[in-house]
Amino acid sequence: MAEPAFKQFDVVSDHSDHHFSSSVGKSGDEDDCFNMGTTVYKNIMREWKILDKDLPDTIYVRAYDTRVDLLRAVLVGATGTPYHDGLFFFDIKFPPDYPRHPPKVHYRSHGLSINPIIYGGNICLSLLNTWIGWGYQRWNPLQSTILQVLVSLQALVLNKEPYYHDHLTFFGPLEALDSQNYNQNVFISTCKSHLYLLRNPPKNFEDFTAEHFRRRAGDIMRACCAYASGRVEVGYYINEIDSAVTCPLSNYVSDKVKRSMEQLYPLLGEAFRRNGVEEDDLMVVETSLTTTPFADQPEKKAELPHSRRFSWLFCLLPCLPWVANFEEPSEMNKAKLN
Repeated sequence: MAEPAFKQFDVVSDHSDHHFSSSVGKSGDEDDCFNMGTTVYKNIMREWKILDKDLPDTIYVRAYDTRVDLLRAVLVGATGTPYHDGLFFFDIKFPPDYPRHPPKVHYRSHGLSINPIIYGGNICLSLLNTWIGWGYQRWNPLQSTILQVLVSLQALVLNKEPYYHDHLTFFGPLEALDSQNYNQNVFISTCKSHLYLLRNPPKNFEDFTAEHFRRRAGDIMRACCAYASGRVEVGYYINEIDSAVTCPLSNYVSDKVKRSMEQLYPLLGEAFRRNGVEEDDLMVVETSLTTTPFADQPEKKAELPHSRRFSWLFCLLPCLPWVANFEEPSEMNKAKLN
């Protein structure tokens, strides 16, 4: 859903807190390539037009009139993922030979780990030529665009099961438990990022950040309670009514998650109050819950999610022909064996 009164694409001036703001070319020629009228400049202007026209509702971009080689994008975490209701900021820099080479992309991590393929702000993605890939997966100077990069970040990186990005697995039972545990940790990191962003929002996104969390505060607080109590599996919270009917229960809630939620819950509430969320709205959040959010919640038994509880049976499929053809040895064959 688009945030009101905030353009999805716009051109601004202040790039002082941009990750690549202090970066300069190795020579004057490299800096000159971004001047008006050059081929690189025209290619970047073409990207601006694509972004202005075709950005999806959950992506917002700011370009800079004094540094056309820089962009900043924010992606809103999608429903159905452990990133829901979060804001994820990426700083982008065009190379001096764009589009011959892909842009550089840096995630503003605040020191938090949210995905196996993002390390300290660096992103391992085939489309950026920072990870292995073949054919269409790699950057193509004739076809690839910044819009494609942003959509890939949201759909392929900030997705519902980020654990599997860094693990070669057949979706077996142990991996399913690890994935669920990883999602819980990702949600905790996402909640911590809320606090960082409310305290120090990126430049040119101050109003956007404040309004976003005013609108989403109630859902975030209710999700914290639902996940900590095990009433809903992490990433699936919608609202109190729909989540109770349509969302899967969490079969595993670790003590670490409950402790983290217990610590974050009041901090988030205080941050939302300072951001202008009405006290009555937060009271409605707390009193609408049917169970105490964190107290006296026993640790859930580590069982497999229903959707994968029998996935390990696929491992036995290659053995089925052998089992089907197995016959009890006859008395004669038994004698020979002896």
